[in-house]
Amino acid sequence: MKTRKLKTILKNQMKTLVLSLLTVAGLSFAASAQTNKPVTFGVKAGVAFPNMTVSSGSTSISFDTKTSFYVGGTAEFAISDVVSIQPGLSFIGKGTKLNNDNFAFGTDDFDTDEKVTLNFNYLELPVNVLANFKLGNSGKFFVGAGPYFAYLINANVKYGSLKEDIKFGENESEFKRTDFGINFLAGYQLNNGINIHAGYGLGLSSIADTDLSDEITFKNKVFSVGLGFSF
Repeated sequence: MKTRKLKTILKNQMKTLVLSLLTVAGLSFAASAQTNKPVTFGVKAGVAFPNMTVSSGSTSISFDTKTSFYVGGTAEFAISDVVSIQPGLSFIGKGTKLNNDNFAFGTDDFDTDEKVTLNFNYLELPVNVLANFKLGNSGKFFVGAGPYFAYLINANVKYGSLKEDIKFGENESEFKRTDFGINFLAGYQLNNGINIHAGYGLGLSSIADTDLSDEITFKNKVFSVGLGFSF
């Protein structure tokens, strides 16, 4: 019964993600078509430096930044010579590191002097509005921002040489699968399509389980830098 309920929830969440992507792509394509502007596609990859802000009442703590990566694709719909809409889909690693002599997770206590690492792997859907500025004849500078929706594919906690997967389901986890926030990005793209970019994602919703979020909130944040190619 519990497994069936979990499968139904996961199925509905994936439907929401796919429908959101199709809706954004459809609206963006319609707006681009009215202006007769070209649609460009892109691929990107780079290094991510995620962390978490943990809050309880008036107390807020940031742990240590970990190193991860991201890879994904984009579609850019030009609305004018300056403004464009860029939805995308990326796989990105988030999480944090912390030192704790007695780190507690779920019903287990991990008594260790080693640094504890929380690893969260997300499928992320950002929708950014970009402003593009030509710089001479070599390329353009772009800057933008927009919301993102992310779905947690899998997660684990590492402590020392040991690793344990985080299970999801009723009464099995202290974290939710969905995340929502806003991201900012800027970069420079050459006329041949190669670009370098940096971004910052700020989680607005707590990824802590509903029961846990009454006492404490966990919010993702991540800085990233990488290379891309548009065609």
